[in-house]
Amino acid sequence: MLSRLIWAAVRIATAVALVVVPFGYAITGVHQDVWMGVGCGLAIGLGVGLRGGAKGGPWTGILIGAMVGIATALIAGLIPGNGVGIIVPPVLALAVGLIDGLRGSSLSRYRDVSRETFIVSVLLAVGLLPLVDAPADLRFTLAPLACMPWIALIAGLLSHRREGWRDARPPRLLVLGAVATFALLLFLMVSETIREVPGVSVLRVISEQTLKLVGATAAAFLVGRAALTWLQPRLRVYGNLTDYLREMWVPIGGFAVGYLTVIVLFAGFYGMLERFSPGAFADAGAGITDWLSFAFFTALAQDYATVAPASVGARALVGVHLILSAGWVVVLFAAVMTSIGPKLDRIARRHAEEEA
Repeated sequence: MLSRLIWAAVRIATAVALVVVPFGYAITGVHQDVWMGVGCGLAIGLGVGLRGGAKGGPWTGILIGAMVGIATALIAGLIPGNGVGIIVPPVLALAVGLIDGLRGSSLSRYRDVSRETFIVSVLLAVGLLPLVDAPADLRFTLAPLACMPWIALIAGLLSHRREGWRDARPPRLLVLGAVATFALLLFLMVSETIREVPGVSVLRVISEQTLKLVGATAAAFLVGRAALTWLQPRLRVYGNLTDYLREMWVPIGGFAVGYLTVIVLFAGFYGMLERFSPGAFADAGAGITDWLSFAFFTALAQDYATVAPASVGARALVGVHLILSAGWVVVLFAAVMTSIGPKLDRIARRHAEEEA
């Protein structure tokens, strides 16, 4: 059991990091912003993926973790000089919305939303730990917990008209906590804005910051819920691919071996022709690596960047290579479908019965 959890955690962490790290560095060169996205994505992905039940599973954790990590890196990278108070509310709301959009979600009352928002806020706090370089930086990890009450309230208000929702009105304690924490965050943001821009209208700053906080949070929650509601049934087909690939991995491996054999064989032919007939290829390379590259692109019917056939013999050899490569694809495809066609039909019938 423990080894299975460790293996699932490794798969989730590796997949999320492979998605978020390149995406983050494609947006910004600030390491802190990228690692903020990676930390939040990993924390949410591992938390969701290892929970089990309707809202868990490795693939679910990878999907939600990658989306949260990308959103965090995007916000952090596109808004220079942003603070954690700007990033955390929409990211937290997005994560809660993604979880609420899962098939089989049990968020049907304010208590459920509050519990889920608290769990996600704790995970985000853990994800922000890489930003802590000094004891004073521990405030970063408190931001998700401080935002939890009013984000839970907004999520509940946006869900109370949904079918299956049970509560008629939010609990008073949740409302009081939401008002208090929202007012504190708004006060800090307004104070910082006034300090940076002296003479600005306080009322204008309050209204703008309130609109930004509430609007961004509500939009992030709705986008996350709509995205998962739409994506999940359409991504289910990829889960079915596992059964098909299990039957086809031997034929696929055989195709790859044969295709690579043709490439290596003709790389030798090209090099030998140029050796005994100099000038048969324009801009010919001097080593086997160049001939392997040329043979690879020729097999794909793509022009190579430098080498090109110049003599009649070289063009004929390239033509034979193209015919053999195309013939290999057609012949192997026919053989594979003939041999494993009945097995694939049985898999398709089983999936149809499971979905019925």
